[in-house]
Amino acid sequence: MVRKLAAIGIALLGAWSCATLPTGPPAFFVGDIPPDVSTRLRLDDRIAVKEAWDALKAGRAEHARKLVSKLGAASPAYAVGLAYADLLLGDLAAAEEGFKTSLRSFPDMTPARIGLAQIYESRRENEKVLGEYREILKRDPSDRWAKPRFEALRDDLVKASLADARTALAAGDRETAKREFLKVLFFAPETVEAHLDLARIYRQEKNAASALLHFKAAMEGRTADKAVLREYAEYLADSGELGQSLDVLEKLAALEHQDAATGKRIEELKAKLGIYELPSEYAGIPALEAVAREDLAALIGVKFGDLLDSPGGRTEILVDIAMSWAQRYIVKVASLDIMSVFDNHTFQPRRIINRAELADTAVRLIGVLQSRGARFVPLVETRRIQVADVSADNYYRQAIIRALSFQVMTLTPERMFEPERTVPGNEAVRVMALILGLAR
Repeated sequence: MVRKLAAIGIALLGAWSCATLPTGPPAFFVGDIPPDVSTRLRLDDRIAVKEAWDALKAGRAEHARKLVSKLGAASPAYAVGLAYADLLLGDLAAAEEGFKTSLRSFPDMTPARIGLAQIYESRRENEKVLGEYREILKRDPSDRWAKPRFEALRDDLVKASLADARTALAAGDRETAKREFLKVLFFAPETVEAHLDLARIYRQEKNAASALLHFKAAMEGRTADKAVLREYAEYLADSGELGQSLDVLEKLAALEHQDAATGKRIEELKAKLGIYELPSEYAGIPALEAVAREDLAALIGVKFGDLLDSPGGRTEILVDIAMSWAQRYIVKVASLDIMSVFDNHTFQPRRIINRAELADTAVRLIGVLQSRGARFVPLVETRRIQVADVSADNYYRQAIIRALSFQVMTLTPERMFEPERTVPGNEAVRVMALILGLAR
């Protein structure tokens, strides 16, 4: 009886030793071939791919390799299938190259990106991992494998970089802080805190363009934050963007009902912009066939209001402006000697101007702006300017030459200035816009 039991035991032991142990699930996730790729395969190839992927998901890498090899290199499943076999066998370098080969031929091959993401994750190359997740989600924003992983990793990276940036900022290391805040925006472009901190850094560095860019981005993400709206409005005002600053302050006022400080600031900006003094006549200037002196005075007063805020040194008695819609601006340009007053104390607000007078006004305006710190550099040497229809003894010759040197006014192709020609509204607006651009 003992011998019989021993024989049965030996037989069972032999049978167990010859059996194949069941293979455990693979350590890596195997992404499926996209349906739009699979449906383009022939039926036989589709069956072979399914068998190969079943083998991969069961951890039978070598069997899968044999099945995939039969498909041939032209198959969209070939390179990615072999790469997964290498991945399951632990050859990460070969797997990485295989996944990249697959993507070079088939950029929408999601399982190749899933494989690369897992390789990079095993190496702790988190930024590369995030990049692969992003590419997967571009194709399918609701991908159930990539989406939760992307969001978790992105949040971790953002949190770490924000902490590093603020540590650097506290230590006075602005360059490192900027680098880390920019990394935050690479991970999550909508992060308001990073935009705001970068805007403040660039503002300290007097980098107006970059500061404005990040302030605007922050506003898009947090329009109802009162403190940020106020900061943005003041920055716009400091940058000379008074109209935009006023728009932001009015949004703030809608959130802060009856806030005295905000209301006062709005009134200050309106006064600078002359909003209360802009009747329909001002809006109609660009369409005028010929501008009058009051029109030109209003253009200067409105467009250069903040730059000409302090009064001039002259007090002019003007006897004919009481009925002019541009009275306030006439007083300003006359006090600054930007536009001349006639000997009989008249301004003649409705008198039509010509191009010579516009040149004279433009040059006087540039002189006032220069005295207040604006830098104007002539673009053409005055000695090289030749004007065919302005004689040497013309009263306005020097003003015309200077206006041409700054390129705020130009000659015709025949080198004619046409000093007696009246000035249409759109031309007057263009000249003032050019001067304002140079002044900024």
